[in-house]
Amino acid sequence: MFDMRKFLALLTVPLTLLSCSKQYIIEGSSTVQSLDGKMLYLKTLKDNQLVNIDSCEVIHGQFEFSGPWDSTMMVNLFMDEESIMPLVLEEGNLQIHIDHAEQTVTGTPLNDTLYAFIQEKSRIDNQLAELSHKESQMIMDGMDHDEVLDILKKEAAELNRQNDSLIIDFISRNFDNVLGPGVFMILTSAFPYPIITPQIDSLMSISTPYFQENSYVKEYMKLAKENMELMKERQEAGLEY
Repeated sequence: MFDMRKFLALLTVPLTLLSCSKQYIIEGSSTVQSLDGKMLYLKTLKDNQLVNIDSCEVIHGQFEFSGPWDSTMMVNLFMDEESIMPLVLEEGNLQIHIDHAEQTVTGTPLNDTLYAFIQEKSRIDNQLAELSHKESQMIMDGMDHDEVLDILKKEAAELNRQNDSLIIDFISRNFDNVLGPGVFMILTSAFPYPIITPQIDSLMSISTPYFQENSYVKEYMKLAKENMELMKERQEAGLEY
């Protein structure tokens, strides 16, 4: 005999499984009027190609992404082909805020860690950018130009030392999660081509297998070593790179 109660019980199983599946929810707000009506995309790097993870439209300064979550990954928020900001796609609820002064992501552990780093690096970068204004002000105050240059040279050296220390410390503390390779990718993407700087050399000398085997790090280091060897050969031949 057909048992309706058993049939209904079977129907509830997929719904129960669905309700227990892991999700990400990203709620965003923006005070930048030019974003209204625009499509935003979450993209990540897979096999050295940017692929879309999710998309949504900004309506009256509000936007939302949501979907099933199965692994933690670094992603970037894009408007069309323009990268706006990095974030970590984690299980749970994230909040994004975008205004003309800054962009922030909060709500999950790795994003809180990432944006604490970004804010500290921005503070150092702003201090470096202010040195030219400081130079003009010191000269207007009657200080000798050579003395001003000497003072500011020392300040710049100290700020650059702090910047290098911040980066190396952050990446090394996060070698074994997505933040280490992710921030390495953000920083090296600003270079015109892959090279090995003293900072990168220092990082690789203490890096872990997880970091070294990351697909982006591995490909970057391969190309950087090839470029460094080519540069050496050209220098020995008296040619410019």
